[in-house]
Amino acid sequence: MELPFVKMQGAGNDYVYIDGFDHPVDDPERLAPILSDRHFGVGGDGLVLILPSQVADARMRMFNADGSEGKMCGNAIRCVGKYLYERRGLHQEQLDVETLSGIRRLFLQVREGRVEAVRVGMGRAAFEAARVPVLVDAPQAVGLPMEFGGERFTVTCVSMGNPHAVIFCGDPNQVELERIGPRIEKDPRFPEGVNVEFVQVLDPHNLRVRVWERGSGETWACGTGACASVAAAVLQGLCPQGEEVAVQLRGGRLSIQVTPQQVWMTGGCEIVFDGVISLPKA
Repeated sequence: MELPFVKMQGAGNDYVYIDGFDHPVDDPERLAPILSDRHFGVGGDGLVLILPSQVADARMRMFNADGSEGKMCGNAIRCVGKYLYERRGLHQEQLDVETLSGIRRLFLQVREGRVEAVRVGMGRAAFEAARVPVLVDAPQAVGLPMEFGGERFTVTCVSMGNPHAVIFCGDPNQVELERIGPRIEKDPRFPEGVNVEFVQVLDPHNLRVRVWERGSGETWACGTGACASVAAAVLQGLCPQGEEVAVQLRGGRLSIQVTPQQVWMTGGCEIVFDGVISLPKA
């Protein structure tokens, strides 16, 4: 079986995208690890299906590199908006995309027929422990000391439609993320697993972040992780509410604005290449 795909990236967070309007996929959980493999497949942080929707302009399903399905991906949804505009002819500068975390509204920044950036309403950040979810003896896990594998960290847990553990630190490039990330991701106090962000506050309007994503390992960017990081910083008085905060990730920069009603994310999106892959039989 030959399957057309598009490789796209937002701030270096790269996925393999399949147009499910024209090419339905029956087993994305099996397919995601095959396509994501950077040596034997296309290579990427996971698989994204762009699908018809009964309630929005399109529906997005995203699968991590290990085949597990995620509820939301901020970088991926910007790329979905670009694809819908440039490839499927939805020439609207406002689009609604259905996700497992709800419908997200996209505002496309278009120049000469090309989508250069997308602003996305990511919903509200939730700090209630039950909504993250995280199993702690407190209504919230904000600035909470937690031990993982004998090491103690101060953690703020946030839901952006998916779970995040935000840890403020010095230079995140000095963190042994390959060692520490899996311990936190798979800790039993996070029954659904967790994405982990190590965050350095450079000044009130600039953060540096490294991300360990559940099911994928370290990625060069995470849109919901950037939102969670700024939301945690605003809650703890490290960044101002209602103002744009630049988040520098390994793959690029995102602009995040936290308001009482919504977290807004703005960033670029690029088509890397198109291709066709021959899939092995199940």
